[in-house]
Amino acid sequence: MNDTAQIPESRSVRGGDGAAATAPSLGRTGSERTRSRPRSPQWAAWGFLTPVVIYLGVFYAYPLYRNIDLSLRNYTVRSFVNGDAPFTGLANYHVVLDDPTFVPALLHTVVFTAASLLLQYGIGLSLAVFFTQHFRLAATLRALFLVPWLLPLIVSASTWSWMLNSDSGVVNSVLHAMGIGPVNWLTSPSWSLASVVIANIWIGIPFNLVVLYSGLQSIPASLHEAAALDGANAWQRFRHVTFPLLRPVSAITLLLGLIYTLKVFDIIWIMTRGGPVDSSTTLATWSYRLGFGNALPAFGHGAAVGNLLVLIALFFGMVYIRVQRKQQAS
Repeated sequence: MNDTAQIPESRSVRGGDGAAATAPSLGRTGSERTRSRPRSPQWAAWGFLTPVVIYLGVFYAYPLYRNIDLSLRNYTVRSFVNGDAPFTGLANYHVVLDDPTFVPALLHTVVFTAASLLLQYGIGLSLAVFFTQHFRLAATLRALFLVPWLLPLIVSASTWSWMLNSDSGVVNSVLHAMGIGPVNWLTSPSWSLASVVIANIWIGIPFNLVVLYSGLQSIPASLHEAAALDGANAWQRFRHVTFPLLRPVSAITLLLGLIYTLKVFDIIWIMTRGGPVDSSTTLATWSYRLGFGNALPAFGHGAAVGNLLVLIALFFGMVYIRVQRKQQAS
């Protein structure tokens, strides 16, 4: 055997004196060794993402798929159990859109959502600015304002039902003491929608207060001081310094409030059940009544109304994303 065959492949290494030396090759280059190492950061990222993906798939994607399937088939109680509902395409959507309840329910949803958002945001912002003064007992008062947010919705709605009761409610008792006649808050078509709006505003103010107060805390005090040195009064500082810098927080607050308010069901159902004569019926309560509130439930029609709500929320979500991209680009 040739002895040179047993000599490992050599490569030139230049020493400090400039002379070339030979060193045995390890058989693989550095780049090959780097590529062969396991990519632990990537596997760690997938490990953290897996529970989130499973959660979104089980609790969001699958229910949404089932709701779409319900809206495209003629489900009855029997077919819902047996799973043999015939495919009807968009027939359920045509029935829902042609129903005389659709337009009033849509208008009530718009009024309920718009009034709740504007007043919740306005009152919440006012309270947030008020609590930035850091006066004595400010922390205690902020904690008390969180009570409506911490209470279960069934408790809050039941409390408001008692307060607005036509015969024994505390609100009518106060009006009577002021010389004003009783108001049928929950049983009058003229007042039922306003009643549930008032209750929903009371429940939603703490959320706006907490988020907007946190946003105000992130604004540097030096900007307000500089504006004050330039002669700006309190309103000018709020209009030209505070409010523009609070715009990103305001946008996400309004978006989350919009999505939440669109799907409000329990407050309205407990207080008025959408009545009287559908005067406080929204798309959310109508969807529930179609699917579960009748002796012969119309699952397909209720699912169709629910999907319309999803499309409305998705539309405003896309508008928010588009506005955010424009702001970042500018």
